[in-house]
Amino acid sequence: MPLTLADTGATYTILKVAKAGGACPSERPGFVAGSDVQVITDMMGNLIVNVKETRVAISKEMAAKIMV
Repeated sequence: MPLTLADTGATYTILKVAKAGGACPSERPGFVAGSDVQVITDMMGNLIVNVKETRVAISKEMAAKIMV
């Protein structure tokens, strides 16, 4: 499922990161298959996540490309 559908507070393992033109989530450190990610806050689809002990804000478009 895409990260946009993940429950707040739950920890998931990244299975795949879709690549596309422009700013791709895989360009950010930690967004690689096999990494754990936890949704901290969901603000109208935009997320604050904890990945590799770092909090990162990502847009809902980027979150939709991250499969967990």
